Amino acid sequence: MRAQGIVVQPGQGLVSSFTPGRSIVLKLLGGETGDSIMMFEETIPAGTKSTFHLHHDSDEVAYVLSGEITFKIGDKITVGGPGACAFMPCGVPHAWKNTGAERGRAVSLYSGPGGRADRRAAADGTQILVDE
Repeated sequence: MRAQGIVVQPGQGLVSSFTPGRSIVLKLLGGETGDSIMMFEETIPAGTKSTFHLHHDSDEVAYVLSGEITFKIGDKITVGGPGACAFMPCGVPHAWKNTGAERGRAVSLYSGPGGRADRRAAADGTQILVDE
C-alpha cells in the first residue's frame, strides 16, 4: 500500500487509557503509513514499567519528552531524562520504567512491519504494541 502524507495536530489521535494516569495517543498508524511506521505518545505515571519483552518484526525508538525513564536494553541499564533517545533493535529484549518522582511522557516509534503493531495493543496495558 502506498502511503499518503499526513499531519497529526496536537490534541489529535486515538487515545487509549490503561492503569490510572497511564495513556497513549496514537499519532501515526501502520495503515496510514503503508505499514512502514507506527508512533504514539505515552503518559507514564511514576513507578510504571513495561514487561521485559522483544519485538519479532520491528525496531523501536523511544524519545523522552519529560520525566525520568530508565531503559533496560539487553543487559544494559541506562537512565534517560528529557531529550534522551533509546533504540531497541528487533529481537533484543528490553523494558522501561518511570524511575522519576513525577509523571513522564515519551514518544515511541516502531519501524518496518512493526508499523502494523497498532492492531495488537495489549488490553491490560502491561505491554503496549508488542509483537508476539
